[in-house]
Amino acid sequence: MKFTISGKNIDVTDGLRNAIRDKLGKLERYFTPETEIIVTLSVEKERQKIEVTIPVRGNIIRSEQVSNDMYVSIDLVEEVIERQLRKYKEKIIDKQQEGSNFRKEFIEKETEPLDEVKIIRTKHFDMKPMYPEDACVQMELLGHSFFVFYNAETEQVNVVYKRKGNTYGLIEPEY
Repeated sequence: MKFTISGKNIDVTDGLRNAIRDKLGKLERYFTPETEIIVTLSVEKERQKIEVTIPVRGNIIRSEQVSNDMYVSIDLVEEVIERQLRKYKEKIIDKQQEGSNFRKEFIEKETEPLDEVKIIRTKHFDMKPMYPEDACVQMELLGHSFFVFYNAETEQVNVVYKRKGNTYGLIEPEY
């Protein structure tokens, strides 16, 4: 595997490079030698963040992990990517796609079935047209971190959500 390691607001020391190669090197059993792994380390205040991107034929396997210790972030990101790989493998097999970036042994090896996604509750509610600002107020009144509403301006279903720093985000569909 080919590693591209860079840093934002952090010097990428040999110790960090070795930790990344050791931990993410475990993924070598899944990929062909020419697979590229792009790693970006960054520090913002006390947040130690690692972003890992692995382009694979037609898709991207990506994880971003944050903690107060870069070595912990590296450990976390490796676990998440392994989980994603198991899911992606099942997708490849289900669709009988070619897994060109993956080792043949990984694709052919039997795996334990992943936990199935089960919807255990369905909610129904009235959606009266409202403006995004009103939806934020409604969300705050309910004490939720997001709120689904019918946007009076765009006449589409939107979602407002609470962000860090007491700010809000708006999700609009793109057709």
